[in-house]
Amino acid sequence: MGGLLKRKTSSSPPFLAFFFLIFLERSVSVALELDHSKYSQVSSLRLERIQRHLDKINKPAVMTIQSPDGDIIDCIHKRKQPALDHPLLKSHKIQKVPPEMPKVKTVKAEEVKTDYYNAASSNKEERAVISSRSAWQIWHQNKTRCPMGTVPIRRSTVHDVLRGKSLYHFGKKQSRMGLARRTDAPDVVSGNGHEHAIAYTGTSQEVYGARATINVWDPSIQVANEFSLSQVWILSGSFDGSDLNSIEAGWQVSPELYGDSRPRLFTYWTSDSYQATGCYNLLCSGFVQTNSKIAIGAAISPVSLVSGNQFDITILIWKDPKLGNWWMGFGDNTLVGYWPSELFTHLAGHATMVEWGGEVVNSRTNGAHTSTQMGSGHFAEDGFGKASYFRNLELVDSDNSLTTVQDISTLAENTNCYNIKSSYNNEWGTHFYFGGPGNNPRCP
Repeated sequence: MGGLLKRKTSSSPPFLAFFFLIFLERSVSVALELDHSKYSQVSSLRLERIQRHLDKINKPAVMTIQSPDGDIIDCIHKRKQPALDHPLLKSHKIQKVPPEMPKVKTVKAEEVKTDYYNAASSNKEERAVISSRSAWQIWHQNKTRCPMGTVPIRRSTVHDVLRGKSLYHFGKKQSRMGLARRTDAPDVVSGNGHEHAIAYTGTSQEVYGARATINVWDPSIQVANEFSLSQVWILSGSFDGSDLNSIEAGWQVSPELYGDSRPRLFTYWTSDSYQATGCYNLLCSGFVQTNSKIAIGAAISPVSLVSGNQFDITILIWKDPKLGNWWMGFGDNTLVGYWPSELFTHLAGHATMVEWGGEVVNSRTNGAHTSTQMGSGHFAEDGFGKASYFRNLELVDSDNSLTTVQDISTLAENTNCYNIKSSYNNEWGTHFYFGGPGNNPRCP
């Protein structure tokens, strides 16, 4: 029916529906080697709790679209979306006045921190950027779009929840643990299996947003409960306390969360250091979507190829000076939606740090470092066409102006597994390459 599905309610007994879901899940996930044997022992009480939760986040659809990759995209009326269920947003009116877009300022090369200015690399990347193209989303391929006044939301299923640790943890990141570091170093996880290769700003400035362009890859994931992502973090609050505020967006591959190994556009937020608030995408109330063409959590296509075309996405997150909400732009300033200022404590004012880069989970299966790839799976020194990159790093200042980042630091916990190298040129501005293969002779 041209990609359209009519949503139906089932009168089948719950146990029959359950076993059908298990059969479906096993049939589509064999290639991922996910362990679903535990599903047969799920109690009916737990299934009822899961279904009640899904009924809260899967709102009644005006129209439903079947994506070629198996996703089901529900077109939900804008005023019925999950965001408005949040206790802090009961009286929230969806922002209809367009946010004030950041103005662009130019920065000369000599004004940028010189210890990572690399003029020799300029010509190569200025030529190469012509081969860089914008990536889009797989569900657009059948040419069907959600009607005006609705927003596309990827439907969550019972088996999405069952792949996770628990219903409580579904759609949530693990708490970030403290790292022995200088007071101005970024908030990265240490000791709980997360590894990073990131660039970051200092903590002494007021920041009102950031923008960057990231090429998209499909890194291999060793085991289903690991992930690989490339993202922007907007941060404020205490890095070693319980009040860290974070707004995040980028692309990720997470078999546990999505049931496949495709790179997907994602968002995240928290106002209490990833403890009880916030979630990925629209898996809880909070983020208000306004766009009818972009589905958060949907797969991105096409992806970059080694020594081939590079496909990238641009992420912009900034605080609207008019109403104070944190907006997200995707691609060529396409507005996706916003995080209402009511959700936050510290970010109700401004951010104090921005991070850009990659993160993976290293579960050390069989005692060895994971072979889950970060970025493309190539180290930073392999450069354009092989390594993953962030280019045109910019910050939004108190005047709502975008300026090239002039002073960044970089960090990678284990450079034998994943690394990062920053540079500057006229076309790409401040940028860096990052990533790695994980397990290798120097990363056992």
